[in-house]
Amino acid sequence: MTSNGTARLPTVREATVADESGLWPLAAALATSYRPTKDGFGRALRAIVADPHAAILVAISEKELVGHVHVLTHPAFHADGAIGWVEELTVRDSARGTGCGRALMAAAEQWARERDDIAYMALTTRRAGDFYRAVGYEDSATYFKRPFR
Repeated sequence: MTSNGTARLPTVREATVADESGLWPLAAALATSYRPTKDGFGRALRAIVADPHAAILVAISEKELVGHVHVLTHPAFHADGAIGWVEELTVRDSARGTGCGRALMAAAEQWARERDDIAYMALTTRRAGDFYRAVGYEDSATYFKRPFR
């Protein structure tokens, strides 16, 4: 909290593999279609951290990891170049409504713009449409998937 009683915005930084224990509960709570395993999560975290076109950005508040966003860029013919993609975003219940999600999205957009000349940022969501509209995103397409496990 600041001296006037308002919540302080979190610090956002790139994650490292050392953040695994703080990230695991957030990632496990986010999953609804699949149940991630801790081993699979660890492998994915190491791969993302090593990928120059992807990152996990974490939000730290009061020395505690309270949120994360997985962001990446990739080329797309339809965009005549690269697009930024938010694979997942989650904020601990106790930190919701404090600006943490907004700070993570702003950092994700900045990260993507610094890596590539992106045409736009995109994402899919099932439960957070109101949040994404509030931070300037608009509905664009329907998401389809075909599970293989």
